[in-house]
Amino acid sequence: MKRRTALGAALVGAMATPALAAGTARAADPGPSVNKQQSTRLDAQAIFFVSYDGLVNNNSFQKNGLFTYKGYQYAGWYTSTGYAVIGRRVLGGSSWSTVILSHQLKSSDSHNVISMGVSKVDGRLHINMDSHSDGFFYVKSVAGLLDNPGSTSWTSAVFGSIQTSLDGVPLTSQFTYPQFISTPEGKLQLSYRVGISGNGRNALAEYDRSGWTALGEWTSSTGTYTSSHGSSTARNMYLHGIDYDVNGRLHSFFTWREQSSSVMCNSGGITNHDTGYVYSTDRGRTWRNDTGTLVATTGTSDTVAVTDSGLVVDSLNPDHSLMNQESQWTDSAGLPHAIISYVPGRFGQCTTDYVADRTAGGRAFHVRKNSSGTWQKTEIPVVLDSSQRTKLLLDKYDNAYAVFPYGRIAGASKSSGYTDWALLYDGSDLNAFGEVVIDEMRVKADNVLSFMYQEASSGTTPSTLHVVDFALPA
Repeated sequence: MKRRTALGAALVGAMATPALAAGTARAADPGPSVNKQQSTRLDAQAIFFVSYDGLVNNNSFQKNGLFTYKGYQYAGWYTSTGYAVIGRRVLGGSSWSTVILSHQLKSSDSHNVISMGVSKVDGRLHINMDSHSDGFFYVKSVAGLLDNPGSTSWTSAVFGSIQTSLDGVPLTSQFTYPQFISTPEGKLQLSYRVGISGNGRNALAEYDRSGWTALGEWTSSTGTYTSSHGSSTARNMYLHGIDYDVNGRLHSFFTWREQSSSVMCNSGGITNHDTGYVYSTDRGRTWRNDTGTLVATTGTSDTVAVTDSGLVVDSLNPDHSLMNQESQWTDSAGLPHAIISYVPGRFGQCTTDYVADRTAGGRAFHVRKNSSGTWQKTEIPVVLDSSQRTKLLLDKYDNAYAVFPYGRIAGASKSSGYTDWALLYDGSDLNAFGEVVIDEMRVKADNVLSFMYQEASSGTTPSTLHVVDFALPA
């Protein structure tokens, strides 16, 4: 484990964008720190294949692939035979109990992740899996399973049959990126994409005790975007996340991906551009830009479009290999934070191989809205050394942490205005392949950073899947 040094802190200060006052952190509040507690093994023979530079068991958009609820932690993955497995353990325990579902992974595609959600209104576990611009697979547990885990058997009998709809609600035949989110009232929502990369729309569905309802699409794939190189008339909005804050506001950062490569300086890059932000105060029924202007009504023709004003909070053209689907969080005051990453202009104004260029010159940035309503951006002085994504979280003191590929952890204090980013843990003892899946709910439950990672392997040789725990400041 590597702690911050005076030199490292000075380097961060030199590289960070100047920030305004950080707000009202109490003088006694500790800064960021991580203390490794334990590592547990989920599977000695988890499925391994590299697809789109990632693994199907550890992808950034796998929201709630690992989560904590009422004293138990749950994980979902595919074992070496391709069958979906759901595991649980008493929070902080050393052993996991597993249930093998009857569904087998249909293709070697790292997009086909397992995502899980909790409907607090009836204590059910919901699971969506195995989809990339095609049909999805869904299963839910008996009512009360998650409310009474200590007295409920953990066997396949507690799960219903595998479905290709949400209890009869079909949604779409081009389904990707399931993300479950619990509403403040305890209902469960499902965010997903309709369509394909470069030509898709985001949509929502909602579950209560009576079942699922499709709320409809809320983003547009149409309109003309023009760069200095060319134009595109189709795209999709990639979400960095979708999360409720402590006040019940729903936040989402995003980037656009254009369908036409003509908008880029070189076909070896990626057509992602700009970091945008929208929010909803009515559970995703309508959406507003940063200034509060209504920009969309879900389920109607009035959807968020690239031509709408007031969406962009950090402007960037398509020539820097900006990554999609990175990470976001909201702090104790309900203010939004995000991690974005790209190749800064000091390394060149045209990426020609996004994997090689991001690995060599990519940097992550912390973007946040401060208490004065101003957007701030700070570069994190850690070389990506990867084409993949970084995860963001905040502890109970609103210190920020970035979990980089390979399990490296950097942190910054609220008291500094998030200008003192430094490496806290170098991940060298993990032998992690790349991206990790963090337990967002556990951070809020007991102030422990817990993440799932898979050991590096080669070809299609299965490897060990772990969950590692780090104590955050008490």
